[in-house]
This record gives sequence, C-alpha cells and structure tokens, in this order.
Amino acid sequence: MDNHDHLQLPSPSDTFLFADRRTQSTFEQIPVIDLSNGTSSDPLVRRALADQIRDACINIGFFYAKNHGISDDIINGAVNAGKQFFSLPENKKTELDIRKTPNFRGYTALLQENTDPTGNGDLHEGFDIGWEPDFFDNQSLEAPTSMYGANIWPGEWPEFKMAVLAYYHAAVKFGKVLFPLFALALGLPDDFFADKTTKPAAIMRILHYPPQNPTSANSKQIGIGAHTDYECFTLLWQDKVGGLQIQNADGKWIDAVPIPGTLVVNLGDQFSRWTNDVFKSTLHRAINVSGAERYSMPLFFGTDYNVKLEPIPTCISPDNPQKYEVVTAGEYVKSRLEATYAKGE
Repeated sequence: MDNHDHLQLPSPSDTFLFADRRTQSTFEQIPVIDLSNGTSSDPLVRRALADQIRDACINIGFFYAKNHGISDDIINGAVNAGKQFFSLPENKKTELDIRKTPNFRGYTALLQENTDPTGNGDLHEGFDIGWEPDFFDNQSLEAPTSMYGANIWPGEWPEFKMAVLAYYHAAVKFGKVLFPLFALALGLPDDFFADKTTKPAAIMRILHYPPQNPTSANSKQIGIGAHTDYECFTLLWQDKVGGLQIQNADGKWIDAVPIPGTLVVNLGDQFSRWTNDVFKSTLHRAINVSGAERYSMPLFFGTDYNVKLEPIPTCISPDNPQKYEVVTAGEYVKSRLEATYAKGE
C-alpha cells in the first residue's frame, strides 16, 4: 500500500469508531487475506496485514486466509484418514463415544450434538482431539483442568493417529502466527497473547456431513445449527462441496464458498468477551444440500484454559463499559460443550 496513513494502528477511540460502524454491517462478501507475510520482520508489512485483519474482525468476524503454509499432503492425509474412520461400522466408532470422556475427546454420532438449542440435532458425525505432544515436540501435557488430558484413538491404527496429528500440529503452528497479528489489530504489543497461549487449548474436529434432503434445508435439523464458536478463533478447512453460511446484520445468510488453497478464519466467543465485543463472533451454520457427502476440519484455537477472560484495556471506555462477567477460558468452553452434548443419554 502506498498510503502509509492507512497503516497506523487504531487508538482506543478509533477502535470504537470501527465498532460503531460494525453494528450496521450488512456484508455480502468475505475478504481474502494473504498471510504469506505473516511472520515478516518489516513493521510496515505487519501493520498493513494487521489493518486488513482488524477490518475483517470488527466488521464481519470472518476472513479467508491464503498462503497459510499447510501443505496439501498434510491436509489430504488427515481428510483421507477421517473418511476411512467414518466408514467403520457404527459399533466400532461408538466405542470412542465422546460422552465417555471428561474432556470431550472422541466420536460424535449423527444427531448426538444439538448446537442450536432450538434445533432437533445436527446432521453430522465427528471425531475430536486436543493437544498431544507425541512425536512432534517435547512439550509435556499438563492437566490443570479437566479440559486437558489425553486423546482417545481407534486401536491398532497408528496411521490414523499420525495423519490427524500431522494436520493438528500444522494448524496450531499457523494459529500461533495469527495471534500477534490479532494483537496488533487491537493496538496491543504483538506479544500480548504469548503468555496466555503457552499450552495450546486447541480442539480439532474432523466432520462428516451426509447429504441432506433439500426440502428440509429450513427445518430444525441441519448439518450444524446456527451458533457461534467458543474459543478465540477457528481455522476451518472445507472441501469443495460447500454449505457453510454466515449471518449478516440484516439476518441474511451469506455463503462462505470454498476457495481452493484457503482456510476460513472466524472469531469465537473468547475473543468477543476479551475485546468487549469489539471483535465480532458471528452466527454461522452448515447445510449440506449438495447431494454429496461433505467433509471439513475445524481447529478451535483458544487461550490457555486457566486464563481469565478479562476485558482488554483498549476495548473498554466510559461509553463502552465491560459487558461480560470474568470467567476462565476453561470454564467458558466447558459450559458451552456441556450444553451441546447430551451427556446422560
């Protein structure tokens, strides 16, 4: 960009001007942001990138990230492993039922989730994992809360575990590139989140959506009901089938069409609470009326579970006072997951 005035980071008052504009946003498109310079040492380059991210976070809550650095081989390996897992007999999959674990890891069957409380269950099945050092690094797995802890895996299938963890760790690595840019977008030092993301509280899912009858697209039983995500942000790989939709301020559902080579990045409730709603956690859903099976892989990246979600100083003022009670990240995520899963059924 030639206009260096456009590169200046916002003061707190500027942030609220953007927030006021955000409340009237009726976006029709989702921006694509090139992250090839995400780790650039040039402050002007990083500030220009943070400016693009700030606009997307305040006005939409979603953007596409291209040049994210995750290879097609790693992506395809995890997707193919997921397809093989979901093709297993139902009794083999339910041996890993997510409701049997205290930290929400394992298999979710069709209609077992009800993401939208007004819905009648979600038409997808999934497999969830969290942080596992394994052979990728030497960080120990501490468990200060029940939200940490071991994953469960299908027995005698090391290739599945290796393929899924390869994608998981690659996505976490990219997520760590984004945190400094989010900090700059909020007018904070770029290391603001560093001591709050030391134990990756990242949950990854592989999701399978069977084809849905087009006549039921507006019923109370769809791929995933309308919801906001729970963590700071989500990194979503989606296949070419599509089905992700985002609601704008007019209540219109905008298609987040698949763009090859990109990940969808959307903000979650932790960032919304942390920024006192300056960053937008946007309602979205998935409806698969393509006639084909759909697969996706979201990674929900949150702060360490023991971090308190206190409002960031640049996001509060006399005109925009604190909106949320302070809770820890782990308490918030656990409460949302407990509401989603029917633990006793």
